[in-house]
Amino acid sequence: MVRWEPGAQERLAAAALELYASRGFEQTTAADVAQSVGLTERTFFRYFADKREVLFAGQDHFQQLFVANVAAAPPEASAMEAVSFALDAAAVFFPDERRPHSRLRQSIIDANPGLHERELLKLARLTEGMAAALRDRGVPEPQATLAAHTGVTVFGVAFRLWVGEHEERPLGAIEADVLRDLQALSPSVR
Repeated sequence: MVRWEPGAQERLAAAALELYASRGFEQTTAADVAQSVGLTERTFFRYFADKREVLFAGQDHFQQLFVANVAAAPPEASAMEAVSFALDAAAVFFPDERRPHSRLRQSIIDANPGLHERELLKLARLTEGMAAALRDRGVPEPQATLAAHTGVTVFGVAFRLWVGEHEERPLGAIEADVLRDLQALSPSVR
């Protein structure tokens, strides 16, 4: 076993994605993932609480990034302008070179109802975090919750388009288009 090699967590994550995609998430064990890169199952569990965590590692960092950018918006920014700052952060978090990984990850999640449910819970937590950040900025309810839900919806729609098979636009451009589409639905929404 090659336990001493650096980058064990990254190697495990890459191997897990490949195995989940080829064998199926349910059919792949943590031991399978570890063995495929010459590590032990125990090593796998040093880095990941369970095999789902391979797909959701980094979600806390992602949420913190969204919340921090809402908080960092200029004081005079409206709720939706503050949400736009968070969307800009998402575009930085998902550069174009990350798209193949994101496409593969999303295909695995889409193929497994339990993972899809976990993804929805992640987005719900993101919404709550953003709503709290907006309330901290003095945005009253229900505007804080509406803006947070709207921002997460814009991100979700844009992300789905971004991971689409033939999509080549950067995430930030897609988010801007989705936001314009939303505003076109109701001219009074800004």
